Amino acid sequence: AIESFETLKDWYPFSKYAILAELKIADAHYHLAEYGEAVFGYEEFENLHPRNEAIPYVIYQIGRCYYDQIDTIDRDQSTARKALETFQRLTKKFPEDAYSLKARSHIINCQKSLAANDLYVGRFYYKSGHFKAALFRFKSVLSNYPDVGVHYEALQYIALCEAVLKTQAHAAETPEK
Repeated sequence: AIESFETLKDWYPFSKYAILAELKIADAHYHLAEYGEAVFGYEEFENLHPRNEAIPYVIYQIGRCYYDQIDTIDRDQSTARKALETFQRLTKKFPEDAYSLKARSHIINCQKSLAANDLYVGRFYYKSGHFKAALFRFKSVLSNYPDVGVHYEALQYIALCEAVLKTQAHAAETPEK
């Protein structure tokens, strides 16, 4: 399909179907799980045709390319961040569009993944005795992701970290005999 759409674009560059072919090439890459090529195609379409009626779909698909690559919470979450940013851009730019409504559920899942990752890293720091770093992670969960259902656990760990840090500070101030 990609070759056929490329041929259509090359042979009839001024046809109304050439614009559709650009979009379908990106779609074909997406369906083949070639997410880098798909993102490139969608972004190129958005840059070349910023007023096209398909732009909400294009932005949604860019977000889906990142969203479909989100890994487990113990892995790098850069794709979750990119998906979140893209979906938020869509909902801000086209709040009433049907694709914005679909993006809202993906936004929540991205936030849950990012919050779970911060909790995971915070627990790792806590277990390894890096209480200031752990405290920072747990506080970031509260400030960045307050509505995803993990704030109670973060609050518990914040209390534990602050208690340990207070004990350590008190021990450091007390002179040895």
